[in-house]
Amino acid sequence: MCGIWALFGGGENVAEQCSCAQKIAHRGPDCFRLESVRHFDRCVLGFHRLCINDGEHGMQPMRIRKYPHLWLCCNGEIYNHKQLRDQFGFDCETECDCEIILHLYEKGGVQFAAEQLDGVFAFVLLDTNRRQVCFARDTFGVRPLFSLKEGNNVLAVCSEVKGLIGMIKKPQNGGAKPTIKAFPPGCYEVCDMSDGGRATPKEQGRFHAIGDMPKYNVMAKPSMTQNQDHLDMIRLLLEAAVQKRLMSERRVGCLLSGGLDSSLIAALLTKNAAKAGITYPIQTYSIGMEGSPDIAAARKVAKHIGSEHHEVTMTRREVLGAIDEIIYCLESYDILSVRASMGNYLLARYIKRETDSVVIYSGEGSDELTWGYINFKKAPTTESADAEGRRLLEELYLYDVLRSDRNTAAHGLEVRVPFLDHAFTGYYLSLAPELRRSRDGVEKFLLREAFSGMGLLPEDILWRPKEGFSDGTSPADNPLHLLIRDFVQNKVTDEMMENATKRFPVNPPQSKEAYYYRQVFERHYPGRADLIPAYWSPKWTGSKDPCARTYANYKNSDI
Repeated sequence: MCGIWALFGGGENVAEQCSCAQKIAHRGPDCFRLESVRHFDRCVLGFHRLCINDGEHGMQPMRIRKYPHLWLCCNGEIYNHKQLRDQFGFDCETECDCEIILHLYEKGGVQFAAEQLDGVFAFVLLDTNRRQVCFARDTFGVRPLFSLKEGNNVLAVCSEVKGLIGMIKKPQNGGAKPTIKAFPPGCYEVCDMSDGGRATPKEQGRFHAIGDMPKYNVMAKPSMTQNQDHLDMIRLLLEAAVQKRLMSERRVGCLLSGGLDSSLIAALLTKNAAKAGITYPIQTYSIGMEGSPDIAAARKVAKHIGSEHHEVTMTRREVLGAIDEIIYCLESYDILSVRASMGNYLLARYIKRETDSVVIYSGEGSDELTWGYINFKKAPTTESADAEGRRLLEELYLYDVLRSDRNTAAHGLEVRVPFLDHAFTGYYLSLAPELRRSRDGVEKFLLREAFSGMGLLPEDILWRPKEGFSDGTSPADNPLHLLIRDFVQNKVTDEMMENATKRFPVNPPQSKEAYYYRQVFERHYPGRADLIPAYWSPKWTGSKDPCARTYANYKNSDI
């Protein structure tokens, strides 16, 4: 996990603009570098580093002797960098996984480079010979990237919005306010650079789409034999996704809620750690309030897999007291994202303060891929369920993936998400939709079936019904969404709600909880409500609240 920041053709006070780079220092607590590029006026690249691989030589902006005209800032992990080095015969100068991007770019350009990468990444690559700057972001947007644009010019890019806020004091010549937008996942862009350092887009494109199989050589190949069983392939590809992500010089741990997804990842991680040469026990982490069903389930999983387990009890006071800093961290006012972040954020803070794990595995992405949300049981047709699942995958970077990144990055941790592996997702989505839908009222039946009877997990955990993370961290008789509802009841008046649409015309809040979050968001990010297109909302539930415990079919397998 690192933080990248770049300025192109800055204004009169470049030093003041560069100070904005410090707002993302949490993403890379180990090293910081800010460099001006002498070939262009007021062009500056900044990098905050969290050292994971090649701590001695992997600092950025990266330049290598063979290609001194290339400058690279990349927040990413490239799991196949050694395979690419051997495949193309590249002579790399460091052991840093990101160096491979420079060699791939010089060989075939930015689209070619992005297509070859097995990993997660967001990068800025400046080419002073061709006088161009290139951007690219991984397929699911696991690593973030935002751009600040004025008209058709890219003024700056940053890993987080907070590093762009305040860079432009007011529009020039009475023009429109500069826009801040997320760079689209799975895409690349090439911009021409002027002598003054301005970056003007000239080429954009998509290098990989969700559901497509990778264009690079995968480590574990689907359909290796004509009669390959799909359950075998699911096991093979998910385990391969966990294995490749063990690439780290820092201690590896795993979030463990006790639900199916995090439990599978934790079990596969502990199974494969020793094979990868890891000699320390894998640390697992769970969080919840007194009476949380997640705490009890996670404890059972940890005992089964033999992890060094940490339980964190969060209190009502801690949860409510963290709302402001959570929304600043998230850069979002989405209701479910904020709720789910309460446990996520506090647990990441504990990991940073109390343990030495830095690389953190997570089960994010499985619900969207495997139709794990309870509302999928109410889908009118298999085709509609498939369409909804793909839509949720395409929007992950706005919600769950965003939440996962910000909460860990805020505490200098690096999150890894095996369920969003290229080969695994491509194969899983290639299976017939009828095969992927719930059976006998059980969501994620196919994924559960693939690992059933293997001894990897206790069977009752493997078949444990879906429990939303924000739900499972609180007891059933005192759920988190009601605790928050009571907290905001007297902080947002009925009169404020009546004027909500007028005050907040973009995504107006429909509840007092939403109004309260929006107030906090506007204090930190005024006028940037368009950072999310809408509130995350499940289909086919009959509920206006995203909490699964409010659904008509909650814990009802017959519906």
